[in-house]
Amino acid sequence: MCCCCCLSAPGFLGPAGGDGELLLLRRLSWLMILTGAAAFLLLQFVDLPYGRFASRKFGFPVHVKLAWCVQEAPAMVLPLYLGLCSAGSASSLQRPNLVLLSMFTIHYIHRAFMFPFLIRGGKATPFIPFILAFTFCVYNGYLQGRYLSRFAIYPADWITDPRFLTGLAVWLSGLLLNVTSDHILRNLRKPGETGYKIPRGGMFEYVTGANFLGEIVEWTGFAIACWSLPSAAFAVFTFMVLISRASQHHRWYLEKFEDYPTSRKALIPFLY
Repeated sequence: MCCCCCLSAPGFLGPAGGDGELLLLRRLSWLMILTGAAAFLLLQFVDLPYGRFASRKFGFPVHVKLAWCVQEAPAMVLPLYLGLCSAGSASSLQRPNLVLLSMFTIHYIHRAFMFPFLIRGGKATPFIPFILAFTFCVYNGYLQGRYLSRFAIYPADWITDPRFLTGLAVWLSGLLLNVTSDHILRNLRKPGETGYKIPRGGMFEYVTGANFLGEIVEWTGFAIACWSLPSAAFAVFTFMVLISRASQHHRWYLEKFEDYPTSRKALIPFLY
């Protein structure tokens, strides 16, 4: 997929007069890729301070359910707002744009307004990781929402194009893997139990970070369906950050549990 050219490829240019903002979106996309690479390098030396790894030296604690709701909400609210504004203008959104925006917002409707209320217990989130996550969701919500609602022009038959259909299937597979893996993690403890257990079932039989793998697959599918630089940048960023988180979790499980399955990989079945 030649996503690096998609913002200037024939058929994918935005309307005339938007060259300045289109250039901004391109630069924000490349910045996201560079930020993902920098985060990957940093996380080889520093564990991401959240959940079981949380520490007060990274700021005062924010209630875990509140943190998830607030930090994830901008990635849902901004695309919806931008989409509604575009739908009310002279250049109304076309069906492919509506479907792609829906794919993006469905994830964040679940992540901001369903997932937090399913959490059982959970440690508070330090303020610094919380505010970084909030900032990223503002950034990415604007980037994806603005591109899809204003600048992405797809053929009318894009939703029958093999790239879209492939991306949709991959996205849906990743979404289901992410949601079912979270369900397994939530149900590791019975009511009243404390402590940590080894996840069993589903993709956890093959990798430690099954939930992370689901999210990577999800956004890879989204990038294929969108066939754009902004969506590709998000997929790359997601991979760079989550491969580090999966490695962090994998090391922790190996150190904590003597009977942890040695055949499991950190993130990619049979490979890594």
